[in-house]
Amino acid sequence: MKVISVVGARPQLVKLAPIAAAIGRTDHQHLIVHTGQHYDADMSDVFFDGLQIPAPDIHLGVGSGSHGAQTGAMLADLDPIFDRERPDWVLVYGDTNSTIAATLAAVKLHVPVAHLEAGLRSFNRRMPEEHNRVLTDHAADLLLAPTEVAMGHLADENLADRAVLVGDVMVDVCLQVRDAVRSTGRAPTLPHGVDAAAPYVVATLHRPDNTDDPARLHALLDALAGLSLPVVLLAHPRLVAKAREHGLELERGAIRVGPPLAYADMVATVLGGTGVLTDSGGLQKEAFLLERPCTTIRPETEWVETLDDGWNVLAPDPHLLSAEEWAGLVTRPRPTAAPGEPYGDGHAADEVVRVLAARGRAS
Repeated sequence: MKVISVVGARPQLVKLAPIAAAIGRTDHQHLIVHTGQHYDADMSDVFFDGLQIPAPDIHLGVGSGSHGAQTGAMLADLDPIFDRERPDWVLVYGDTNSTIAATLAAVKLHVPVAHLEAGLRSFNRRMPEEHNRVLTDHAADLLLAPTEVAMGHLADENLADRAVLVGDVMVDVCLQVRDAVRSTGRAPTLPHGVDAAAPYVVATLHRPDNTDDPARLHALLDALAGLSLPVVLLAHPRLVAKAREHGLELERGAIRVGPPLAYADMVATVLGGTGVLTDSGGLQKEAFLLERPCTTIRPETEWVETLDDGWNVLAPDPHLLSAEEWAGLVTRPRPTAAPGEPYGDGHAADEVVRVLAARGRAS
C-alpha cells in the first residue's frame, strides 16, 4: 500500500507524527508532501525535528496568500504529484487549505482520499476551517472519525457508510510526549521574567474573528493584560502581524510574549502552568489531555467533550465580564472529575493504518 500524507500547518505536523511512526512499523510506502502553508520556520519545520518524523519527500513552498490564491497554488502543484505517484490513498489531515486542496486534486484524478479527523463541526460558517472540513468530508472516500460525536455528525449528513471510528491520533502523540517530558524532567520554556515555580497561564490567539478587528483584539489583549498572574502568550505570526498592523502592543500588563514552541516544549510549558487561554482547537484538547483547565475565547468548540465537568469553558467575550469574574474563570481550580477517554486510549494511528490497508485498492 502506498499512502501520500499532505500536511502544511502546525497542527497537521503533530497529527502526522504518530501516523508516520505507525506506517513505519509496516511494509507500506509513505510519502510526505509539505505544502508550505505555514512558511514560518517556527510554525512548521521545527516540528519535523521536535516530533522525530521524517522530513517531507516533497516541499511545495506555497507560503502565504489569500484563501483562494493559496488553495489554487496547492491544487496546481499537487495535481502532477498525485497523477505521477497514483497512491492507494491520499491522507489529508484536519481542516486547513492544504486539506481541501489535496482532497480536490485527488478526487478529480480518481485517487482515493481518506480524511483524518473527519466529522468535526463547529457549526460556525464564518470559520474557513468549517468550510474546509465539511467540503472535505463530502468529497472524501473514507472518513476517519475521532469520536462518537463526530460519527454522529457524519451520520446526520448521510455519510455514515464512509465513516469509521478510529480515535484521535492527537492523543497518541500528546500522551507519548507528556510521559517523555515527565520522565526527563523537561523544564517549561518561558519568556524572560516568568518564574517557573510560580503560577502562570499559557495563551494563544490566532483566529481571524479575534485578530482582524482592531477593537476586538484591543479588548482581548486588555483582558489578558489585566490578570493578576503572568500570561505566557505564545505569539502566532498572524497575531504578531495583526497587532503591528493595528498599532497594538502585545507585551503589557500581565502579558509576557514568547515564540511558538516545538511540541515537546509546549507540552512541558502547559504542564508547568495552572491553565490555558486559547482560541485554538488543538490546544483546547491538549489542555484537556494534560488535565489543565482551559478557557476558550470562542463562542463554540468542535471538541464538545472538553466542556464536560468544566475542563473547558467558552468565554467568547471576556471583556464583558467583570475583572473578578474573568480572573475567577481563568484561575479556577482543576475539576475534581477525571477527564476520561472520549478521544481514545492512545493507539489511534495503528487503527488508521489498519483501516487504510483493509479498505485500500491493490497498487
